[in-house]
Amino acid sequence: MLQVAIFVYDDAEPLDFTGPFEVFATANRMAERLGKPSPFRPFLVGKTGEPVTARGGLRVMPNYAIDDHPSVDVLIVPGGLHEPQMAREDLQDWIWQRYKDTMVVASVCTGAFILADAGVLDRKKVVTHHEDMELLQEKFPLVKAQVGSKKRFIDEGGIITSAGVSAGIDMSLHLVERFAGMELKDAVIENMEWVTDADLRRL
Repeated sequence: MLQVAIFVYDDAEPLDFTGPFEVFATANRMAERLGKPSPFRPFLVGKTGEPVTARGGLRVMPNYAIDDHPSVDVLIVPGGLHEPQMAREDLQDWIWQRYKDTMVVASVCTGAFILADAGVLDRKKVVTHHEDMELLQEKFPLVKAQVGSKKRFIDEGGIITSAGVSAGIDMSLHLVERFAGMELKDAVIENMEWVTDADLRRL
């Protein structure tokens, strides 16, 4: 079972973290229907483990703190009001360590700024929210921001970044396929009634 840690913080964008959480939780339910073991264990990690208030006033209780949590196979960092999370040495160190000892570190939307601040996106092809792509390149010259890209996410192996907000769902579905197979991914898409790019092209 892959341990999927989703970092949460004050003024994070709700769909950036609830979307991926829903994908992995749904994957577990669909795996059970298919007679397979649950492939993922998603959980929330905050800086302290105390409640955080996401954008719009959504109150969230993390399961763990950055200094006290289970082993992590996949780390997902959402976007939102990311600036207060940057230049925090404790968070930078935590993300860098996860980069060294996990299978995948991923971002949703402007969560890419937090990963770039920790140094894990250097020389990587990266996407973020389309309105912030040029700013990301300006602030972090070593990052290969794909300005003008229409890609929903970019998989660089150990690093995956996704575009704005709902793109985190597409990225998470990609992770389901990558680690648990296409059959389960298709079951999750059907259950969630998620419209993919391929579906849109057929409309």
